[in-house]
This record gives sequence, structure tokens and C-alpha cells, in this order.
Amino acid sequence: QVQLVESGGELVQPGGSLRLSCAVPGFALDYYAIGWLRQAPGKEREGVSCFSSSGDSTYYLDSVKGRFTMSRDIAKNTVYLQMNRLQPEDTAVYYCATDLASSCPAPWRPHYQYDYWGQGTQVTVSS
Repeated sequence: QVQLVESGGELVQPGGSLRLSCAVPGFALDYYAIGWLRQAPGKEREGVSCFSSSGDSTYYLDSVKGRFTMSRDIAKNTVYLQMNRLQPEDTAVYYCATDLASSCPAPWRPHYQYDYWGQGTQVTVSS
């Protein structure tokens, strides 16, 4: 059973930065792709980023390109989402997820493409 644990979400002012972490104990990140998805109040859960097992392919939602960066530390079994220049519309619960494939799903954004989820971490961007 895969366990994913997110952390790092908090209240931040517009223009600020946060780094989210997704710990996956005992999970070989160099074998499996991981996605970050988010769900804003009243909206459907959507893909924000996906990172393939090889690290050769990383995908981003258009609205976060140039602001968000996904990375990983294989030795720590942890995936990160660095979020810069945060905007109020980035407010959401952020989840990491996987479908235990080496490549990101095609398409990678829909939530139904992922089978295993963390509990989520709340990011609130507000002044």
C-alpha cells in the first residue's frame, strides 16, 4: 500500500512563496511518476504538475508555468512543489498522487487518472 503525506501548506500573502512536500515512505520515486493536484472550494480537483519517474518529463498547468517548480529527492523519498508569486486563485487544498506508472498519465490533469492520494495540505493566499 502506497502512503503519501503532504505538508507545507499555510496562509501566505499574495506574491509570497511556499514549498510543499510529499513524503512517500518506502516508495521508489525513480520508478513511479508523481502528480500534484489541487481543489479549490466549489471546483473540481485539477492537475497542477506531474513528474515522470525518469525526471525527463515534467508537466505544468498553464496558469502556474514559470511560478511553480516540481522537484524530488529520491534519497528522502520526497517530492516538492515550489510555489512562487502566489496569487489568491492558487488557494486550494493541494494533494500529491500517483497511479503507480513510470510515466505521467495521458492526459495527466484529470483527478481520475490517479489511484493513490495523500490527505492534502491547505494553501491559502490572502492579504
